[in-house]
Amino acid sequence: MISVGMLTREHEPKVPSALASSSPLAGSRGAHQELVQENEATFPDADPSHLHHLVVLGHPASDSFNHAIAREYCDAVRACGQVPVLRDLYGLGFDPLLKAHERPGAADFALSPDVERELTLIYRCSAVTMIYPIWFGMPPAIITGYVDRVLGAGLTPKAIREGQRHDTLFNKQLVLITTSGSTKPWLAERGQWHGLREAFDFYLESIFSFADCQHEHFDTIVSPLLPDYAQECLGRVAQQARQTCSTVLSTAHERQKRLKLGLWRQAHRVA
Repeated sequence: MISVGMLTREHEPKVPSALASSSPLAGSRGAHQELVQENEATFPDADPSHLHHLVVLGHPASDSFNHAIAREYCDAVRACGQVPVLRDLYGLGFDPLLKAHERPGAADFALSPDVERELTLIYRCSAVTMIYPIWFGMPPAIITGYVDRVLGAGLTPKAIREGQRHDTLFNKQLVLITTSGSTKPWLAERGQWHGLREAFDFYLESIFSFADCQHEHFDTIVSPLLPDYAQECLGRVAQQARQTCSTVLSTAHERQKRLKLGLWRQAHRVA
C-alpha cells in the first residue's frame, strides 16, 4: 500500500502545470487542453501496476470497522495487481476547514500545500473510494471538508451551472462505502437515505465529472459486531473492489486503443 509518507520528494509525482498555476477548472481553454493531454499521457498503457485507487478514510478510531473496510478494500485492489493509496484523514491530521484564499473565485485564490498534495494523488489515480460512517444523517465533517477543499478546489458556481467538465476528475470512478448504526429502512423512513444519495452520490458524480458512482452501505454496524455479519460485509467490500478494478482496467484498455488509433491516423496523415 502506498501513502504520501512513503514517497520521497524525488519520487513524488509533480502537480500538473495546469493545476500548479491555478485550479482544476480556472484558467484558459488552453490550460484545460494541456491538462487533458497530460492526463491522456499519464497512463499510456493498461499495466495494472500503473492503475491507482485513492482510498480516502474518514473515521477517528483505528480499531473501527471502517478501518477494517479500508484494509479489506486495499488488500483486494492489491490482489488484482493494482495499487491502493490510502489516505487516513484523521491519521494525517487533515484540516477540513476551507481557507479564505481557497474559495473559488477569490481574488487571492491559491491552493494550500496540503491540498496540492491531495490533488496530485487524485490526478494520478483512476478511482476515488471514500469510506466513512453516517453520523446524525450526514458524513463526518472531515469528509465534507475533503470535498470542500480538495475535490472542489477551484470549482466555481459558474462552472457548475454551465456543466463544465472537471478535467482532474473526469471519467474516474467514484466509490462510496458507508456504515451506520441505524438500519437503512430507518434512514429511508426519515428521508435521510434519499438526501444522502442526492447530495453525495448523484450530485458529486455530476459536478465532478466522474464516470460512475457506486455506493455500498452497511447498516446496523454496532458493537459487538457479529463475526458472521462482519465477514459478510467485508466480502462485499472485496467484491466491490474487484468490480472497480475490472472497470478501471477495461477503461485503461479502451484508452490505450484510442491512443494507438490516434497515433496510427496521425502517422498516415503525415505519410
